[in-house]
Amino acid sequence: MTDKELLEAAEKAMKNAYAPYSNFKVGAALLCSDGIVFTGCNIENASYGASNCAERTAVFKAVSEGHRDFSAIAIVSSSGEETFPCGICRQVLAEFAPDIRVILSNKENAPVSYKFQEIMPYIFSLEN
Repeated sequence: MTDKELLEAAEKAMKNAYAPYSNFKVGAALLCSDGIVFTGCNIENASYGASNCAERTAVFKAVSEGHRDFSAIAIVSSSGEETFPCGICRQVLAEFAPDIRVILSNKENAPVSYKFQEIMPYIFSLEN
C-alpha cells in the first residue's frame, strides 16, 4: 500500500468522526506488517476525558483483533494541515510500534513521512 492510499483510508475514516465539541475531525489508518489496515476516527464525549483519538481507536481495534506488528500510520484532520499525534497517542504508539512510520498530509494533500523517533525521541517504556 502506498502512503497516498493509506492517507486516503484515513480520510475515509475521518468522515465517521464524532466531534461536536471541537469540530476538529481526525482520521487514522494503521498499516499492519501483513498488509491489513485498521482505521479509526476521533470520538468525543461531553465528558472530555471519555473521548478517544483516531490513532488510539485504530491501534486498539488492531490489538483487539490480535494484530501487534505495525509498519505505518497515516493521520489526517479537518484542518488540512499536518496533524501530529497527541502525547497520549504517541505513548500508545511507543508501546506497540516504536519503529512505526508516521505519515501526515500537508497543505498540498501530499504525504509527509516521519520516523516515530523523530516525533518522540525519548520513549517511556518498561525498558527505559
